[in-house]
Amino acid sequence: MRRLRLVPDHTHIDFFAIAKVTFGGSMFLVLVSILAPFFFGLNFGIDFLGGTTIRTEAVQPVNVAAYRAALAPMNLGDVVINEVFDPNFRPDQHVANIRVSAEKGQESIPPAVLTKIEDSLKAVDPSITFPSVDSVGPKVSGELMWKAVTAIVGAIGAVMAYIWLRFEWQFALGAAVATIHDVALTVGIFVLLQIKFDLSIIAALLTIVGYSLNDTVVVFDRARENLIKYKKMPLRDVLNLSANETLSRTLMTSLSTLIPLVALLILGGDVIRGFVFAITWGVITGTYSSIYVAKNIVLMLGVKREWGKKDDTGAGTQFAAKG
Repeated sequence: MRRLRLVPDHTHIDFFAIAKVTFGGSMFLVLVSILAPFFFGLNFGIDFLGGTTIRTEAVQPVNVAAYRAALAPMNLGDVVINEVFDPNFRPDQHVANIRVSAEKGQESIPPAVLTKIEDSLKAVDPSITFPSVDSVGPKVSGELMWKAVTAIVGAIGAVMAYIWLRFEWQFALGAAVATIHDVALTVGIFVLLQIKFDLSIIAALLTIVGYSLNDTVVVFDRARENLIKYKKMPLRDVLNLSANETLSRTLMTSLSTLIPLVALLILGGDVIRGFVFAITWGVITGTYSSIYVAKNIVLMLGVKREWGKKDDTGAGTQFAAKG
């Protein structure tokens, strides 16, 4: 019985050969992704903006222009209407999300105004129903935003501390940069595609932090073994060898994770699509960063090999970059 092999047993890929393109390109994309929300903005969900989200369902196709015209006389302020597409919907199931921002000094839309909104929409399409109405006050949404940022920063800090204790500070910094790379690129793709960014995406980002760490630790663990085993081999070659030796495992893990994620992305419905898309993208970037980002930082910083030998290069760790 033959085993399935994604890559040959022994590969000799030089992952540093085009570092200016891979690592340099990644750092450029990270910078763009960090700046993008300030220039183009994220499509924040009701969790972060405050206000009310009304989910509608009708037999007739959604007419965004008619919906907007019906609500215009009410002077509701910022109103966003999005039609929801899902292959799992019935032919006669047409869904839309109507997001109405909360007015200054109000936590949400008053019940009387909400009733007027529903009556106005029913005048456009008598078959329309309202499966759910969700409201979040602006004060709560601001607290949620701050807690979300704190959670992500705290997770990355915990990753650095864990790697530092298990390996050395150079490895910790490499893992942190790789994790920031994955989180930043995920935020960047959400800005680019203007996918709704809500609390479920924060949960996805925290999941990505854990996945990125897992992938990076596998490569680092093999690198630590090889640093001791091949004392005369240059650090670049040791890191390349370690990445090649773990390549099959890395790709197999990523593929086995992506298969159910893609299934959920296609069949899971629009409610969880943003969450699943974020994790799917994070798995791809996490696999890439463990190979092309994390170890590049270690190579640039250098590591000691001999525990008892004084470090003349300033690395200050148990492994030396010199043979």
